[in-house]
Amino acid sequence: MADSTPTPAEGAPDTEIEIEQPKKSRRALVVVVVVVLAAVAIALWWHSTFSEDTDDAQVNGHLIQVSSRINGQVLKVDVEENQVVKAGDTIAELDPRDYQVAVENAEAALATAQANAAAAKVNVPITTVNMGTNLRSADADVSGTMASVEQAGQQLEAAQAKVTEAQASLTKAEADLTRYKPLVEKDVISKQQFDAAVAARDGAKASLANAQAGERAAQDGVRVAHERETQAQAMQKYAQTGPQQVAVQDARAKAAEAQVEQAQAQVDMAKLNLSYTKIVAPAAGIITRKSVEIDQNVAAGQNLLTLVSLEDLWITANFKETQLKHMSAGQPVEIAVDATGKTYHGRVTQIGGATGSVLSLFPPENATGNYVKVVQRVPLRIDFTDLKNEDPNHLLRPGLSVEPKVRVKP
Repeated sequence: MADSTPTPAEGAPDTEIEIEQPKKSRRALVVVVVVVLAAVAIALWWHSTFSEDTDDAQVNGHLIQVSSRINGQVLKVDVEENQVVKAGDTIAELDPRDYQVAVENAEAALATAQANAAAAKVNVPITTVNMGTNLRSADADVSGTMASVEQAGQQLEAAQAKVTEAQASLTKAEADLTRYKPLVEKDVISKQQFDAAVAARDGAKASLANAQAGERAAQDGVRVAHERETQAQAMQKYAQTGPQQVAVQDARAKAAEAQVEQAQAQVDMAKLNLSYTKIVAPAAGIITRKSVEIDQNVAAGQNLLTLVSLEDLWITANFKETQLKHMSAGQPVEIAVDATGKTYHGRVTQIGGATGSVLSLFPPENATGNYVKVVQRVPLRIDFTDLKNEDPNHLLRPGLSVEPKVRVKP
């Protein structure tokens, strides 16, 4: 019986087919893998265009230099190095006794000024009433003195008339006596008639002297009346300045009120200085670089310690200039922090006005013909959007390195 087993020559084609099939399968698998890797690479590249990141970034915050606002001696220090404090917590206390005395002096000066102001204010209506009364009285005095001057003039005229009359009587008596003298010598008239003429002459002289005395008295009366009239007119003019005097008194009252305000300001300043004897934390933070000690004499403006604020923090990220093409303020940011192992959220707030090299202490100056283009970095400010909830325990610290990722495409 013939052997049905195929010979090697007859089975060769089938073996080649079996060998080629695995090769084609491997090629297809390689092609698929290459296509998938290319797709993944394209997808990764495309995804990378949606954001920009950098590892040249750090947390920034306010480093507050706490100092004394007044001179004094430290009585108590209430904080230690690296202690966490809240806003308003007492840091140190100065000796308040000098400033308590200053408050008492200022309050005493204020009381004096208030009393002076009250007196000056009361004097305004009193001066108004007095000036009105004085003006009316002065007007009446002027009228009375004018009448007195007129009456004194009339009395002077009457006295002058009496002098004239007495002078005429004396002249007649002397003339009669002159005529009687030779007659009595010749016994034409009696001695009695001559004596009567002598007596009449003497009486006329006495009457003239009396009249002249009355005239002088009348002249004095006129002079006194004129003086009184002048004085009354002066008083009238003074009384007519009543509105100006009231205005002056009112100005004094206002000046006294201004002194009250000035004294009140001194009291407020003294109380303010007294309050400065307690040095308090202006914000929540951590105490560092503490140099204040008990019994130390400090001066106004002297730094006592540094307070690192933990509430107002932001990120300063230095991006390459090639990354800024699609960046703008307001874009969202994811911030990875190695120190906490958490991711925080923020937003681009500002893009720096110059590169870091330009803002450095010694900006570079490239020599002509020796220029090498170097990619510059521009600082960006990134503010946290929900730091209070994302960092309730204040784990973030200024200076920590972070990796922000800015989403540049929606």
